[in-house]
Amino acid sequence: MISTAVSARPDRVFDDAASAQMERIVMDLGRMYHERNEALREVSCAHHEALLRLALAADFKDDDTGVHIVRIGYLAEALALMLGEPVGFARMLRRAAPMHDIGKIGIPDRVLKKPGAYTPEERAVMNEHPRMGAEILGRSRIPLFQLAAEVALGHHERWDGGGYPADLAGTAIPLSARIVAVVDYFDALTMDRCYRKAFADEVALEMLSQQSGRAFDPRVVEVFLAHASTLIELRNRINRQPPSFEALVDGD
Repeated sequence: MISTAVSARPDRVFDDAASAQMERIVMDLGRMYHERNEALREVSCAHHEALLRLALAADFKDDDTGVHIVRIGYLAEALALMLGEPVGFARMLRRAAPMHDIGKIGIPDRVLKKPGAYTPEERAVMNEHPRMGAEILGRSRIPLFQLAAEVALGHHERWDGGGYPADLAGTAIPLSARIVAVVDYFDALTMDRCYRKAFADEVALEMLSQQSGRAFDPRVVEVFLAHASTLIELRNRINRQPPSFEALVDGD
């Protein structure tokens, strides 16, 4: 009996030591995983900040305040939720949508700010900005940038297939781009541009309705019109107190 008890003690000591070492390994792995995720988050935020600043630069070329892209993000998020899309998708769309026109950074002012109709050559130049935007956003593996590139490339496609740059039609156009196309159209109509004054909200809503099933997804337009008062109030709140740049980057 004594011999048995003595011989079992080294095993228990070994088991205790192994358990302690395994616990330390698990804790180290947890710390490394946390540090890795934190580093990836910081890199993602840094990339997002750089791209958002480019998007702001492009918007300043086309809008004196730069608030347009802020409104687009929040309106796109709200409309996505109204369409029944998941909260995670809607939140990411809020961060991605402001980069929809980032490709305009590469469009000469003589074209971008030209009053009146474009020549065929100028239209061809202007129509390149979705591709430019998608190229700027790149082929990142970060989901936010993948969504932003999708929006940039697809937000000028038309439901009836008459858009650009790929002549997509109907549901072949990503939902993210279909949502942003509608909110961008309404918001652009209701803001002053270098070549015209803003349209009244009621006029813009009627113009949007007329494009249902033509330029825009009819379901997206229907939901926008059904919640127009809520969306307009959201726009007005953003105009009164735009979110900080840090909030846009962090996505809070």
